[in-house]
Amino acid sequence: MGLTLAQKILREHLVEGEEKIGEEIAIKMDHTLTQDATGTMAYLQFEAMGLDRVQTERSVSFIDHNMLQSDFKNADDHRYLQSIAKRYGITLSKAGNGICHQVFLERFSTPGKTLIGSDSHTPTAGGIGQISIGAGGLDVAVAMAGGPFKLKYPKIMGIELTGELPDWVSGKDIILEILRRIDVKGGRGYILEYFGPGIKKLSVPDRATVTNMGTETGCTTSIFPSDENTKKFMDAMGRGAYWKEMKADDDAEYDDTMEIDLSSLVPLAAKPHSPGAVVPVTELEGMKVDQVSIGSCTNSSYRDLMTVAYAVKGKKIHEDISGTISPGSRTIIREMVRTGAYGDLVESGFRILESGCGPCIGMGLAPRSGGVSVRTFNRNFKGRTGTMDAEAYLVSPEVAAAVALTGEFSDPRKLGKYHKVEEPTSYLVDDNLFIFPLPKEQAANVEIVRGPNIKPLPEFNELPAEHNGKVLIKVGDNITTDHIMPAGAKILPFRSNIPAISEFVFSQVDPEFPARAKELDGGFIIAGENYGQGSSREHAALAPKYLGVKAVIVRSFARIHRANLVNFGILPLTFKDPSDYEKVEQGDQLHMDLSDLSGDIILDVNNKDLKITLEHDLSPREIEIIKQGGTLIYTKNQLS
Repeated sequence: MGLTLAQKILREHLVEGEEKIGEEIAIKMDHTLTQDATGTMAYLQFEAMGLDRVQTERSVSFIDHNMLQSDFKNADDHRYLQSIAKRYGITLSKAGNGICHQVFLERFSTPGKTLIGSDSHTPTAGGIGQISIGAGGLDVAVAMAGGPFKLKYPKIMGIELTGELPDWVSGKDIILEILRRIDVKGGRGYILEYFGPGIKKLSVPDRATVTNMGTETGCTTSIFPSDENTKKFMDAMGRGAYWKEMKADDDAEYDDTMEIDLSSLVPLAAKPHSPGAVVPVTELEGMKVDQVSIGSCTNSSYRDLMTVAYAVKGKKIHEDISGTISPGSRTIIREMVRTGAYGDLVESGFRILESGCGPCIGMGLAPRSGGVSVRTFNRNFKGRTGTMDAEAYLVSPEVAAAVALTGEFSDPRKLGKYHKVEEPTSYLVDDNLFIFPLPKEQAANVEIVRGPNIKPLPEFNELPAEHNGKVLIKVGDNITTDHIMPAGAKILPFRSNIPAISEFVFSQVDPEFPARAKELDGGFIIAGENYGQGSSREHAALAPKYLGVKAVIVRSFARIHRANLVNFGILPLTFKDPSDYEKVEQGDQLHMDLSDLSGDIILDVNNKDLKITLEHDLSPREIEIIKQGGTLIYTKNQLS
């Protein structure tokens, strides 16, 4: 039996473990990626390991999230990141250079290589044939120190693409169709691998849109083969020397399969407040819209923005629409200027924002109260826009253009002639805002710059023999890391200040949570299915740990958040009988004996004279991490 593409790359990078589904393996990471909302903490953690240089082939630090500088905090973090990059041999992408995943795809992604990034949408590079996995910042810090990344060997879901996309339908509609079928947790435990004749008609930007938003299914990552279209894209970026063909064997077998006839797809939209709430746009026609935002790491490519520019050329966007464009990189901006499309967008009434994440993470451009926002982004969780009662819909650039012109949901197929975008044969590459690594001997003399908002890492102790405490909060299914640790312009500047950011834990769910956790000297969190879906932000584990959270007990976990809990010494436990979730309430007094983590754990609900059986899927290594107080302490002990 042959191998799938993902299996080939995993095998080439395998350091430890067996290629058996569900078994823990360790793989070597060639590249790392951070962004400034998660990177500052990742580099504080890397510093604590005591090495003098990163051990990867390439590590890249992007500044693209916290660019709204309303005071000194973000600016100080940016200066810290620049000095860290110079000191430790890291490439820095300065503010304004572009969105991390789009820029990495253009300038660094390489077929057959591995990438770990402290951002959940790192799988974007899978569009070019690279195994790219989102993780917590501490996992990235370990990879920069030369350590392998540990994960459970995944199942491979083969998604066969046939046919060809109709006019006014694009890569965004492919991934929305997949989300319509399997929702936000149907990909857990899988790598989504694409194959079939339909791939030949998909550009790299369309493929990258699919792999980027595949994250919303809960999958480990997504990947396309590297073929002639990949070569064409890399040649145009001046990186053709790094191309090689990568594909599955003809006799490869997948653990599960799905078939999508591209020619049957229609324009789709995800309704509030989940990327999985997908319907045809025709079901929404006529709904008034207040805001259209085009961009994000999902849809900010040349292909995406040119599609919009063609659609609005010579027209004006509706008077009731606030329309914004966030280009993915400076290279894209130069191409848009060269073609005249930049001027077409400006003349149509769009506001052109700088190349960054911006409104996707609530960093400005919040809609009006009760407003309807149509976005080409990847997430529409409640409150993520910055306006709690706004409703956000996720769509393709084609649908966004139609909405912008009409002021309401409208089928883009009614716009008339479709201009198919052809990629440039040679991009006007702009690398002016990169700072590339210094030679090692020069780097050793660089002084690290720390502003007053950058606080030392909290210290965490070894696991005690028992846990006692109250249930601090009980929440339901599909709780996201946005629920646990919100983003936005008010909170993100505290990413390097754990005491300060901990004051916002669960602030959109229960504003009294931080005070209660401190008053009760910590305790437990109870939750339903898919707890911790969404962003890779490790602060959703680190800040609760600072507040004294001892264990999180759920029906099931999202992959990255479970790993982050382990990283910071919080026990991730599940109800052996899912119905026991109903028996525990906020305020209950809990006790558990932790002297033996090799099997089930008995939870005593003291105030109800009730015993509940909990289980875990911790590997022996993860148990040792938990016992020692977290991955940072464990790694330092391993290095020494």
